[in-house]
Amino acid sequence: MNRILVTGGAGFLGSHLCDRLLAEKHDVLCVDNFFTGSKANIKHLTGNPDFELMRHDVTFPLYVEVDQIYNLACPASPVHYQFDPVQTTKTSVHGAINMLGLAKRVKARILQASTSEVYGDPEVHPQPESYWGKVNPIGPRSCYDEGKRCAETLFFDYRRQHNLDIKVVRIFNTYGPRMHPNDGRVVSNFIVQALQGKDITIYGDGSQTRSFCYVDDLIEGLVRMMNSEEGFAGPVNMGNPGEFTMLQLAENVLRLTRSSSKLIFLPLPEDDPRQRQPDISLAREKLGWQPQVSLDEGLVPTIEYFRKLLNA
Repeated sequence: MNRILVTGGAGFLGSHLCDRLLAEKHDVLCVDNFFTGSKANIKHLTGNPDFELMRHDVTFPLYVEVDQIYNLACPASPVHYQFDPVQTTKTSVHGAINMLGLAKRVKARILQASTSEVYGDPEVHPQPESYWGKVNPIGPRSCYDEGKRCAETLFFDYRRQHNLDIKVVRIFNTYGPRMHPNDGRVVSNFIVQALQGKDITIYGDGSQTRSFCYVDDLIEGLVRMMNSEEGFAGPVNMGNPGEFTMLQLAENVLRLTRSSSKLIFLPLPEDDPRQRQPDISLAREKLGWQPQVSLDEGLVPTIEYFRKLLNA
């Protein structure tokens, strides 16, 4: 049994990670300030003697005794991270400094949940970890993109300067139950609109592509990375290399929800990437990891979750 800290543990990914770690009989400390996380996501865990919940903002230091740290704390959708962009940058940067400081003090292994957004609007397709990205440093998305890039810098500097045992994962689009219904992400947007019989809003002409990884696959990858060989720090891409246009996703959602919603087209937001697809060769080679769940297989439980949430 390890004592494991999960920051952002009441969020979409964090709550699924807590489930997985508790199923493996670890002692889990879930830390969240509930800016985007929800108590409903972890309500089923509160009676578990191996689970502890702490309301805390990672921009302030934390003093606990743990063996491993998963640093997932940060609003991750444009709607949420642009609401208070200064706080978003502080969460990524100050949060990284505080969690790295904790890891250094207690000699814990620490994993950073980074993002495919570090690649910006990529000129290389698909994106390998060696690609440095094309990111606007002063745009409306920069608080998240540059915050996460700076967090990676800090992780690797702590490794070089303090010999810290770090792991860095770049997460591509992930979906599944417990997504926030109003997070502005394309999967939740389309499903909620379809279930409510509203027009499905597609930005641009619908030809831009994304890759969609089901949450269970992503959590498996995070756990494998955390427990990978010492000295392998990453960064490692994690996502589903299957590429879909926004139109294809909308059509899949309409078919699976049996909705009669109409498609409408709106202007593309500023700095919105045209393409996003992970090269997961490194994850396959080093971790033996690749996604197992197809888009349709993952959409079914996701739609069911939102159906119950919305009573639709």
